[in-house]
Amino acid sequence: MTFGSERHSVQNPLIRYAVEVGWTYLPPEEALRLRRDESGIVLHEVLVKQLQRLNPGIVDHMKAEDVIRRLTSVYPNIEGNLQGWEYLNGLKTVFVEAERRERNVRLLDPDTPELNTFHVTDEFYFTGGAKPIRADVVFFINGIPVVIVETKSATRIEGIAEALDQIRRYHREGAELMAVLQLHALAHLLKFYYGATWNTSRKSLYNWRDEQAGDFETLVKTFFAPRRILRVLTEFILFARKDGELFKVVLRPHQIRAVERVIKRARDPEKRRGLIWHTQGSGKTYTMITVAKRLLEDPGFNNPTVLMLVDRNELEQQLFGNLEAVGFTRVQVANSKRHLYELLKSDYRGLIVSMIHKFDDIPANVNLRENIYVLVDEAHRTTGGKLGNYLMGALPNATYIGFTGTPIDKTAHGKGTSKFSALMTRKATSTSILYANPLKTALPCLCTILWRPTNSGLTGKR
Repeated sequence: MTFGSERHSVQNPLIRYAVEVGWTYLPPEEALRLRRDESGIVLHEVLVKQLQRLNPGIVDHMKAEDVIRRLTSVYPNIEGNLQGWEYLNGLKTVFVEAERRERNVRLLDPDTPELNTFHVTDEFYFTGGAKPIRADVVFFINGIPVVIVETKSATRIEGIAEALDQIRRYHREGAELMAVLQLHALAHLLKFYYGATWNTSRKSLYNWRDEQAGDFETLVKTFFAPRRILRVLTEFILFARKDGELFKVVLRPHQIRAVERVIKRARDPEKRRGLIWHTQGSGKTYTMITVAKRLLEDPGFNNPTVLMLVDRNELEQQLFGNLEAVGFTRVQVANSKRHLYELLKSDYRGLIVSMIHKFDDIPANVNLRENIYVLVDEAHRTTGGKLGNYLMGALPNATYIGFTGTPIDKTAHGKGTSKFSALMTRKATSTSILYANPLKTALPCLCTILWRPTNSGLTGKR
């Protein structure tokens, strides 16, 4: 297949669909002008203007130039990519002389998409790295490159593998550009995959699907919807360290949907129970971490307490290390029954990591506050028996969200999860299935058990 057919059958439609949902197309020559030359990373003029627009009284033209210099000079590796992500999340600062203090500077406004600018260009030549590279399509928000896309003709049987190899090559030969970019996508007309930059293993490449599978147009439009892509960039990318090494993940579609449904449930004062079913190996821990961050960072939850219950001691310590690595500043690991009791009794606000056995013999009504959110890992077994009663009695007004990797049916495999539901319903409130991995979203790591509400044994309105 010739380059022209690939461009016309995949690349051009992708750009057209993006324009239809709110992106502005920049011809390569116009993008080059805004970049100033082929070694340019950002749309300079656009970013200078947006920095001042999003930071009135904080960023002037000179400070905007300085922010751009710092952003485009991050280390050309994953450590630099973390710094770039911190810029996008408003975690970097500028000094305001009039106030004699540092102020956070915003590069994006995820809450008000219309205050951002969205541009897409193609045939993106970059000569600022070890070797020149040419990307098929690059997406910019406020002049900052955020997503790079490689397109392949659907007739190329190994097209996705070839596209991923090109993304890997860009990391080697154009690392300065890739240090700013946060996501990569591979388009094959029949399929649309995405992943995090600086994590290019095949198993970390995810097949994008929205609530239901769709054609190429649907896949592109749902992924690049401005509000959604802003959310993915700011809420669904995680950096963590393991054994001193930094790694990066982006949540999969089923994790994103689960997070959204938990947050929606947490906002509803009439519904205080829910269950998330992620089959084994499908990223349950990162879903829980993202939910906790959202609860703690959203001012609408009024400085809550989030209690994360895990069921193994080694996981408790491992989770604590990961939480520190992904930016949690208010974290306490309950190291004893007494410590847990004191944290809850003293009205601690922030994240508490504990194990269910530390609720043994805890008094009733330790904390009656409503904005307490209990995230229960392996809910099918951690809340069984009297320990679940102690938990519910100690925090009677909390919201309880169970996470399980066990089938949610009435078979022997699902009995534990049904017991969790029974426990949750003791307080005269129903437990809803907030999200269950359907067979349609099966990833290599997912089992093939299909949840059906009619035989789940769980009740409650969605």
